[in-house]
Amino acid sequence: MSKKHLAIYLKDHFAGSEAGLAILEHIEAAHGVGRIADITARIRREIEGERTVLAQLLDRLDESSSTPRRVAGWMSEKALALKLIADDPGNGALRLFEAVEAVELGVHGKRGLWKALEANAGQVPELATVAYAPLIKQAEAQEALLEILRLEASKAAFANDS
Repeated sequence: MSKKHLAIYLKDHFAGSEAGLAILEHIEAAHGVGRIADITARIRREIEGERTVLAQLLDRLDESSSTPRRVAGWMSEKALALKLIADDPGNGALRLFEAVEAVELGVHGKRGLWKALEANAGQVPELATVAYAPLIKQAEAQEALLEILRLEASKAAFANDS
């Protein structure tokens, strides 16, 4: 794995996590206190910790998070937010369903990130300093929780579709 390519890959995931965090914050704000907010708050805190791992890896590569990529992540989140508002102006079940699905897709990609980094840790010394198994398990747990929320939200969204 080229260190240049590795740095690009890490920066892309760092930027993507920024969008995911913003979506989770919107879900929490919209759903206040309760199970949905509890789950999204937990996942948000875990992602914030995972971003620290990404930042440390970038530091080891003498790189930093990319401002253009972070702006692109921010813009992606804003575009998704506009789409969700257009699809469900009342902040209802469809908006929740699509927001949770977007985060779940990001978490799936993040699980792939950890697996790819783990697969290359023997060849790239900067990657060998991270314990990937717990990160992979955490991503799997996040996916499972998000899948439960997604399916619950789909039932509400499709049942209310008139």
